Amino acid sequence: MKHSMNSQSSDLAGLYTLSLRMVIGWTYFSAFWRRLILENKLIPDEKGYIGEKFNHFLPNALGIKPIIEYLVTHPDTLQQSMMMFTIIEAVVGLLIILGLLTRLMSIGIFSLALGILLGSGWLGTTCVDEWQIGVLGIAGGFVLFLTGSGPYSLDYYFMKKNRSFTQTKWFQWMGSGSLPVSKPKGLVLAGSFIIFGLTLYTNQYFHGGVWGTLHNKSVKPKLEISNISHNNSDLTFEVYRTEGADVYGSFLIGIQILDKDGNIVKELFQKDLSKLPEENIRNHYVAKVKPGKHSLVIPLGAKADVTISIDDIILKSEIHSIKLIDISGIEWIEKI
Repeated sequence: MKHSMNSQSSDLAGLYTLSLRMVIGWTYFSAFWRRLILENKLIPDEKGYIGEKFNHFLPNALGIKPIIEYLVTHPDTLQQSMMMFTIIEAVVGLLIILGLLTRLMSIGIFSLALGILLGSGWLGTTCVDEWQIGVLGIAGGFVLFLTGSGPYSLDYYFMKKNRSFTQTKWFQWMGSGSLPVSKPKGLVLAGSFIIFGLTLYTNQYFHGGVWGTLHNKSVKPKLEISNISHNNSDLTFEVYRTEGADVYGSFLIGIQILDKDGNIVKELFQKDLSKLPEENIRNHYVAKVKPGKHSLVIPLGAKADVTISIDDIILKSEIHSIKLIDISGIEWIEKI
């Protein structure tokens, strides 16, 4: 009788989470659907390449920045990884929708959501979009692990058919049915507090959402200038876009070389920058700094060494600092 009651309770729990299972499953399966069926976003150097979007995560990722940087500096490995992730998302999403090996797939959901949270939890122009997707995915994956699937699932179908593998210990852990733990309350409480703690920590880390001043690094572009050097003919500097919207570049319309009093020694206007030779730009990652129609375009996460001619500056000793001017009016100055 007790076994029957436990079985009925697990069936109901799986039934009540049906909508959650469907929505979360489609969330991940749709990544495959968008990237390969509706469009092909796995081709490098073509518009919409998913590897470039992955590059956008780099500047403010939490804990996994070295992994992202390795991938975006090794384009072949990056493409293979994007293909692998897309296949994993397709399999996990589809099997969650079908309710097959639900608990195993819920671990996949949890892991994928954790990757989204750590990599892109800081992104979101009008809302904390990626952070919300990440933490809700983690919580949803944990719930599906606890409940498994109910009547509308392949797990349930095979259990009702009394297939031999559904009576095994591994199926209870990887499929559906009663979760084989002696103290489920402790597991639920511990898991919930860990996930809630991760939620608060990442909300504070990425957005200052728990205490202090709220901030959103996706609102306006920020460029970092470093490694400035020059000789008698050229000046080279490294520019790195670390903040701003991932779907919108920083449009550089001016570069000024200044003396110690702030006077302009040399200036490049937006027309000059739109025609800057590509050999004067050495990109580090797959997201590339490149001349646009009316400016120099710097996508989020892009890092490049930019070289400009200073042949026409007679007194090189006057060179003191460099200023970059964005089309929005934001300026960045760095001493040489």
